[in-house]
Amino acid sequence: MKKWFFLLLLLCVSYPFVNKAMFFQDKVDIQKYNKNDKDNIKNIGSPLSIKKIEIAKEQIYQGNLLLINSKYPIRHESVKSDIVNLSKHKELINGYGLNNTNIYLSKGIAEKFSVMINDALKEGVSQFFINSGYRDFDEQSMLYQEKGANYALPAGYSEHNSGLSLDVGSSVTKMDRAPEGKWLKENAWKYGFILRYPKDKTDVTGIQYEPWHIRYVGFPHSAIMKEKNFALEEYMNFLKEQKSITTTIDHQVYKIFYYPISQNTAINVPVNEQYDISGNNIDGVIVTVYSGKRD
Repeated sequence: MKKWFFLLLLLCVSYPFVNKAMFFQDKVDIQKYNKNDKDNIKNIGSPLSIKKIEIAKEQIYQGNLLLINSKYPIRHESVKSDIVNLSKHKELINGYGLNNTNIYLSKGIAEKFSVMINDALKEGVSQFFINSGYRDFDEQSMLYQEKGANYALPAGYSEHNSGLSLDVGSSVTKMDRAPEGKWLKENAWKYGFILRYPKDKTDVTGIQYEPWHIRYVGFPHSAIMKEKNFALEEYMNFLKEQKSITTTIDHQVYKIFYYPISQNTAINVPVNEQYDISGNNIDGVIVTVYSGKRD
């Protein structure tokens, strides 16, 4: 099992926050509470190590952190561009099965899923199946018309329309009881995946408990959501409220910034550090900076 260590989780704004040393094995150890001095987005680095880039308003609707629900549907142009039929890519389905030959998913997400499942195999958890992946808008509309609102969502309002989500099953039993379901619940965050509709968040997500539905958001976001017990809705609100946070996981420093975007906007990004930009599908973008190792 991979071991990740939360050594520090600091807010870069003047709000109380929890610093936690997280030994993600059997428990989470809370060390102390700490109130930090106010920081701001300019502190992404020294003045000599940042540059400005222009972000188009359309970037709000692109990326791995899109919030897709009954309020915020996904746009056609937001769908992952690398959707493939998994049955035609044998290299992607090593370690798990497919419920049928017409299951589609983002190739990049499928690669990450395969890495995760192969690690589960090493721990003796091996009966994984993908039951559903990407659905285009026409397929989603047909499903909604045939099954109704109790079973499906209208076209555009389902995460399955993005290429980021998939339904995972077990050949042993139902996912809420299966070893596969339990393993994903405990470990998926390490690989950038989240259980999108947890049992204790139905009032937040508006969706019934689905132990089979996982969603890719990327690391470190999945780790922070796990640590804070956030649904995606709550995490997006958290980032919007706090503007910037810094966390160190296994000596790797991550800086996360929220920028509101109402029109084409210039934002700061580092010159010599890796970063990702994702829209939130609402009103802004999230910049994740990978700032290197900390002793």
